[in-house]
Amino acid sequence: MDLSGLTTVIAELKDHVLTITLDRPDKLNSFTDTMRVEFAALWAYAREEDDVHVMVLRANGERAFSTGVDVKEGTFLSDNVFSRRDPGVDLSPKHNGCWKPLICAVHGMAGGGALYWLNEADIIIASEDAQFFDPHVSYGMVAALEPIGLAHRIPIGEVLRMVLLGLDERMSAERALEIGFISEIVTRDSLWDRAQDLAERIAAKPPAAIQGSIRAIWESKDSGRSAALATGMYYTDLGNPIGKAQVVRSEVPTRKYEVR
Repeated sequence: MDLSGLTTVIAELKDHVLTITLDRPDKLNSFTDTMRVEFAALWAYAREEDDVHVMVLRANGERAFSTGVDVKEGTFLSDNVFSRRDPGVDLSPKHNGCWKPLICAVHGMAGGGALYWLNEADIIIASEDAQFFDPHVSYGMVAALEPIGLAHRIPIGEVLRMVLLGLDERMSAERALEIGFISEIVTRDSLWDRAQDLAERIAAKPPAAIQGSIRAIWESKDSGRSAALATGMYYTDLGNPIGKAQVVRSEVPTRKYEVR
């Protein structure tokens, strides 16, 4: 894939980290059909490219990570109601079979369709000015797809409050941290550097162990406990021989760590 040919995002692969930057700041990084196509291609590329160990998603501009769909352009839905699919599938790595870890670095507004990315992120960090909301009901639209994904991450009461209050309330970074939606708040100036630091630490670990862990944990959300444990055992049998061969155990650092 030619990463330089993208028009709605900037993508760069360096040191096993694929950094994707939303690049429509004048439109608050809202997504379009073109962006959907480009993200579907990026997930396919990351899925098959062994040099990609970790992905970071961030956004250009001062005001927003993303405000969801571009309401002026709209987005494609089939005229045949039985052929329609969730437009957010194209934006979602796990829906596209990509089990490389995704770190989202959020600043400013993150509303509506921006949740498609956050719902399938493995780590979300945010700057102090980050605000999360879902405006659908304020505009007379059913809020279903993004909140359903969100309900698999945070308490349902928080999801319902966000949905029902619409544009009347935004969730602060502090509240998002309290409920476990994000894992860390940093200053705006350090947001990208912190995301890069986390990505580099993960990228240095055996990729088979990372990908197998992500897939086992995410797939467990779609099944009962016993089935999830059985599948998890299968993934350990499959992945451990590969992952162990990707690392020298005696060289693994054990005393260099942070306490969060």
